[in-house]
Amino acid sequence: MNSERKKLGQFGEELAKSFLEKKGLEFIGKNIRLFCGEIDLLMEDKKTLVIVEVKTKKGEEFGKPQEEVDYFKQKKLLQLGSALSQKYPKKDIRIDVLAIKMGDKSEIEHIKNAVELKI
Repeated sequence: MNSERKKLGQFGEELAKSFLEKKGLEFIGKNIRLFCGEIDLLMEDKKTLVIVEVKTKKGEEFGKPQEEVDYFKQKKLLQLGSALSQKYPKKDIRIDVLAIKMGDKSEIEHIKNAVELKI
């Protein structure tokens, strides 16, 4: 990943964290590495742990940010959810996507339960 994309991703994660905290979610951690991958943001919504996949893009010439959560990314998110459920067996777990489109008028779309985890 080049440094410009990395900076954009880090900026998006900070923006996502602030956005979700304003909605009442509690920040648990960022860039959490598990054996099967990495969680962008881990938040808590009441008693539910929320895995947040953050997608940040400039413009839509190559599609919307949330469209990058393809089949393979969904499988990875399900693996992360399963691994997290083993670590926290008494917690409910949800997988959300936060799509951020940067531009003249930045837009944030919070897609709750974007990938359904069945445990």
